[in-house]
Amino acid sequence: MQQQIKKLAQNLLVILLAYVGVVVLVFIGLFNAAAPEKYVPIPVTEYQTDLQAAVYATQDRSLQLGYEVLVNTSKVIGPLVADATKRTTGNNLECISCHLNEGTKAFGIPLNTVLDRFPQFRGRENKIGTIEDRINGCLTRSMNGKPLEVNAQEMKALVAFLGWLNKETTKDVGNELYATAMEKGLKPMEWPNRPADLSHGAQVFEQQCVLCHQKNGQGIKETGGQYLYPPLWGNDTYNNGAGMTRLLTAASFIKYNMPFGVSHENPTLTDNEAYDVAAYMNQQQRPEKAALSADFPDRLKKPMSTPYGPYSDPFSAEQHQLGPFGPIADYYKKEFGIIKTK
Repeated sequence: MQQQIKKLAQNLLVILLAYVGVVVLVFIGLFNAAAPEKYVPIPVTEYQTDLQAAVYATQDRSLQLGYEVLVNTSKVIGPLVADATKRTTGNNLECISCHLNEGTKAFGIPLNTVLDRFPQFRGRENKIGTIEDRINGCLTRSMNGKPLEVNAQEMKALVAFLGWLNKETTKDVGNELYATAMEKGLKPMEWPNRPADLSHGAQVFEQQCVLCHQKNGQGIKETGGQYLYPPLWGNDTYNNGAGMTRLLTAASFIKYNMPFGVSHENPTLTDNEAYDVAAYMNQQQRPEKAALSADFPDRLKKPMSTPYGPYSDPFSAEQHQLGPFGPIADYYKKEFGIIKTK
């Protein structure tokens, strides 16, 4: 009898341990499903960094979340996140679609020195804005979404990550991978003083861009739904209120960063090629942002290549979209004493 009781107890213990094991496995599975997937950098050797390893080595969950917002935007605050209440961005772009090399590439709209420049006056709003305001500008325009609350976990995490990123990338002053404070934003280019040639732009796109962005401009998706190479037009890209819709902005970005892997020191495209292909790209259909007429309350601060009016000059919307920009620049200098460079 005692042996039977002992055997029964042993069997019950085995069942209990098996049950506990199943519960643990289910919990681990749920945790992993909730956690954002790790970012896998596109293997361009000269631009690989150790930022992912460094940020996860901190064991700081806030910094890790900020990193994931940057590189896995669509899965953390975008259409691919399971929790619909977290869906802030309206397209499947990632922040790193524009802020290259995990936000550290020289003249690739780097983010590692950006906090030093805020608060900052912004002509589009005609007021001093915070870094949170600037992030929300990206979310509503480049990401075609809606603003994040200033106190939202993801917003605070991203701002904290940007502070950490600045410190992390300035540890080694001689590291050529990371942008310096003098390599912020975009590198100026000599834009041609002529209207953009859309036919030539289409040819450049065919020769230089279709490998990654495809003939239809819709990019290439990975199996998880994220883009390996982002779309340049269509419903899943930046809207017509984004800074990238300005010809001179897009041309500078393209000239010194595209095709993917080039550096600002050794660009592949000529000024003419970058100018024309940027115009071709931005003449394609994309989402429209409401109330663009409210942008730039002081119209004198409006960049020349802003593709939508109203303007403080007599030039057409077509000329603001396609050039030539020389006459527009001359007008502002003569009439208002303003030097326009973009």
